[in-house]
Amino acid sequence: MVYLTRKEHFNAAHRLYNPKLSDEQNEIVFGKCANKNFHGHNYNLYVTVKGEADADTGIIVNLKELSKIINTNILEKLDHKNLNLEVDFLKGIIPSTENLVKAIWEELKPRISGCELHSIKLFETENNYAEYFGE
Repeated sequence: MVYLTRKEHFNAAHRLYNPKLSDEQNEIVFGKCANKNFHGHNYNLYVTVKGEADADTGIIVNLKELSKIINTNILEKLDHKNLNLEVDFLKGIIPSTENLVKAIWEELKPRISGCELHSIKLFETENNYAEYFGE
């Protein structure tokens, strides 16, 4: 089994906020990330697929095609957007890094063919990332 990873980048703003909680409770839970005026991140996205290399091509997936799938279904929807307000597949979801990796997985999984989606890793900052394996 071969694992192949494509790295992409996007910038987006969000606010971590649960409408069931008061502003004070949200600040306790989410700290500065509950800022009413939102805040932004420079995200690094790693999409890993797995499969066996084709005998004729030596590849498990055409990276140009994988990049196109990621760009069309993820980056065009997230880059330079407000994740709370502008992204259809995030409606009603607190856009934490943990929730983002799961939502990105759900958007990509049915669109990838010829190999299998293995993991989504999303760096929110240099020090913080979440990774999801579809479990």
